[in-house]
Amino acid sequence: MEFCLQLSAYYPNHDLGGKQLYGNMLDQSVLADKLGYDAVSITEHHLISILLMPAPLQFAVKIASETSNVKILTSVVVLPLHDMRTYAGEVVCADIFTEGRLMLGVGRGAFGFEMDRMGVPLDISREKFDESLDVLQALLLHEEVSWNGKYYQFDSLTVMPRPQQPGGPPMMMGVLIPEAIYHCTKRGFHIQTTPLSGTHAQMLEQVDAFNRGKEECGDKGKDLTLTLSRVAFLAKNQKDKQRKIELAHHYYGQFDNVYTGEGIVKNGMVEAIPRKVSIDKTAENLHICTSDEMIDQLAPYAEAGVDRFILNVNFGVSQTETMDCIQQFAEEVMPVFSKRNAQESVLGRSQVA
Repeated sequence: MEFCLQLSAYYPNHDLGGKQLYGNMLDQSVLADKLGYDAVSITEHHLISILLMPAPLQFAVKIASETSNVKILTSVVVLPLHDMRTYAGEVVCADIFTEGRLMLGVGRGAFGFEMDRMGVPLDISREKFDESLDVLQALLLHEEVSWNGKYYQFDSLTVMPRPQQPGGPPMMMGVLIPEAIYHCTKRGFHIQTTPLSGTHAQMLEQVDAFNRGKEECGDKGKDLTLTLSRVAFLAKNQKDKQRKIELAHHYYGQFDNVYTGEGIVKNGMVEAIPRKVSIDKTAENLHICTSDEMIDQLAPYAEAGVDRFILNVNFGVSQTETMDCIQQFAEEVMPVFSKRNAQESVLGRSQVA
C-alpha cells in the first residue's frame, strides 16, 4: 500500500489569505516528495472556505515545478463545472507541464451550495457529469469529434495539442456508493473513494465493490487501482489526541453544513452546524492517534487490498504540526506498508534535515 498526502486547503479566516494558504500547501508537497510519498492530492472547490482550490490543474503544474517524483492527483475535479472543449486542452497541457505525473480524478460535485451558485444544481449534476465524461474521453482519444447531446452540441473539432498518450493521463473515478464503485471499476476506471467520517464496515463495502469489479474485468483490470481517503493525523499523547479530535469534529460540522445541511455560508466562510453524531463517534471513525495505533488501524486497509491510502490532514491543524505529522508518518508508519525501501526514507529525511 502506497501513501498520498491530501494537501490542507482549509481557509479558517480571511486573515490567512490565499498566498499563505497555497504557500503552505506547496511546502507540504515539497516535503512529501522528499520523504517518499507516492502522491499528493488536490481538491476542487469554489466559493467556500473548506477544501478551497478553484484552480487544481494550475496548482498541479506549480507543484510539479517544485518537486521531482511525487504524483499529483486531483481529488476530484468537478467535470460539470467545465466546458470539455476547453478543459480537454487544459488537461493535455497540465499533463505535459507536470511531466506525466498528473492523475486526473473526476467527479460530479457534492456540495449543493457550490453547485447551485455555479449553475449546475445537484439534481442535474449526475447526468451532466456522465455526458461530460463521455465528451472528455472522446476528445482526448479521437480527432475530429462531433457531438449532439443534451448538454453538448458541436460540429467536428480536434483538441490541440494531442495528448502524450492515447486518452490522456490516467483517469480515476471519484465515487462513494459501493454499487457505483463496482460499475465504474467494470468500465475500466481507477477508483478514488472515501467513507468520509463513516464506519469501518462502510469502508470494507467500498473495497469489496472495487475488488468484485476488478475481478470481473479479468486481465483488462489487472492494473486498476483503488485509492481511499480518510482523515488521519498523528498525535503525541492522549491530550494532544483529544485536542485534534475536537478540531476534526468542528471541521466536520462545517463539512456537514455544505454536504448534507442547508449550506449556510457568509462572505465565503462556511459556518459549523451541530453534528448529528457525537464527538466520540467522530473519534471512532477517524484515524487520529499515535504512530503505533496508526499502524494497527491502517493494517485492515492493506489487508483489504487498498492500493493507495490518502492521508487527509485537512481539518484545521497548524502548518507546523502538519509538517511534523507528514515527516513522522513517513518515518514511523509508511515503511510498514510501502513498497519503498528504508533507504529511500532515510534519503528523504537527510534531504529535509
